Amino acid sequence: MEQTPTQTVPQTETPFIVGIRFHRIGKIYHFDASGFRDLQPGEFVIVKTRRGRQLGEVVKTFPDAPPEPPRDSTWVPVERRATPRDLVLRQIWQKKELEVTIACRDKAHELGLRDVKIVASEFSFDGALLTILYSTESGNKVNLNALQKAMQRLYPKASVEMRQIGPRDVAKILGGMGACGIESRCCSTFLTEFSPVSIKMAKAQGISLSPSEITGMCGRLRCCLVYEYEQYAEARKTLPKRKKRVVTPMGEGKVVDVFPLKQSVIVQLFESGERHEFLKHELQPWDELEALRRKAEAPCDRHENGECDCGKAAPAQNADSTPEEQHPPETSAPDSPIAAASPQEESTSDTAETAQRENRPRRASRRRRSRRKSRRS
Repeated sequence: MEQTPTQTVPQTETPFIVGIRFHRIGKIYHFDASGFRDLQPGEFVIVKTRRGRQLGEVVKTFPDAPPEPPRDSTWVPVERRATPRDLVLRQIWQKKELEVTIACRDKAHELGLRDVKIVASEFSFDGALLTILYSTESGNKVNLNALQKAMQRLYPKASVEMRQIGPRDVAKILGGMGACGIESRCCSTFLTEFSPVSIKMAKAQGISLSPSEITGMCGRLRCCLVYEYEQYAEARKTLPKRKKRVVTPMGEGKVVDVFPLKQSVIVQLFESGERHEFLKHELQPWDELEALRRKAEAPCDRHENGECDCGKAAPAQNADSTPEEQHPPETSAPDSPIAAASPQEESTSDTAETAQRENRPRRASRRRRSRRKSRRS
C-alpha cells in the first residue's frame, strides 16, 4: 500500500533528503532526514503519513543534490530509526494478513457481494491500521459499509479501511507469469509506477493490433509498449510515411512498409509492380522533385532586361538575321482606327466598356422589380 505524507516542517537549511519505500516494489517517497544524516540505504525508519505511522526502507539518499521540494516548499521529517522491536512487530502482523484476507472473502460471500474480489490485506507495522484491498469486475464503486463493519467487529483493535484498486494493481500483487512468457511479470519485478499506454504506441512499433498480442494478464494494454516507443517515434520522423510517393534509384513508387530501426522502407514500383527495400539516403520525396521540375520549366520574364539570376540561358538568336528580322516592329494600316488611337483614348474606351458591363445587372434587376410591382397592382 503506497503512503502519502501529511505532516510537514519548514526548511531552515539544506535538508538531507532520503527516498523511502513502503513495499518491495512500490513508489519511492522523499522525506527530510536532516536529524539522521548518517542514514544509509537498507536501513528502516518510522515516518508519519496520512494512514498513520508507517515503517519504510531507505532506498536512496540525496546528500549533495536534493530533489525538487514539494509545492509548499516543505518536507515531511523522518520520526526515528526503526528498532528491532518494530521489525519483529511487522513480521507478526504480516503473518496475520493471509488469515484476514480469507476471513474477508468469506464475509463478502455471506453478504452476497458477487462482484467484489478481495485481493489482499495489509497491516501497519504496529497493527493500528488494517487495509483491505479489493477490486470489482465492472470497475465501479460498490457500497461495502456492511463488509467493513463486519471486519471491524472481527478486529476491534485495528482501524479497518476498504481500498479499491485497479486491474493492473491486482496483477502486480498476485504476480505470476507474464503474457509474453516471462517467469515474473514486469509490474511484479521492477515497475514502481504505471505509465499511461495507448494503442498509438503499438501502431508506431508495427505490432499486430490483435488483443492477444497487445494485452497483458491484467486485460489492459501491456506496459512494455512504452519501453521502445520513444526510439520508434524518433526514428519515424526522418522516414516517409506509408502510401507516400517517392523516387528511388529504380524509379518512382509508393511506400508500403516502414522499418524505423533499420532506417529503411519497402517501396512498390509503379512500372514493374515489384517491391524492393531502400535505405533512407536512397529516397527522394516525389513532391519536392516535382516542385523543382516545375520551377525549372516555368518561363522567366527577366531574361530580356538582363536581371535574371535563375541560371536559365536566354533564348538563342540567329546570327544571320538582322535586328529588324529578330524583333520586327508592329505595324498597322494608317487608316485603321486602332493605329490612330492614342493610349489615353484606349484607356477611356476600356473604362466605358467596364462601366457598361457593371451597369447591366443593375438595369436587369430594376426591370424585374418593376415587373413585380405591376403584377401586384
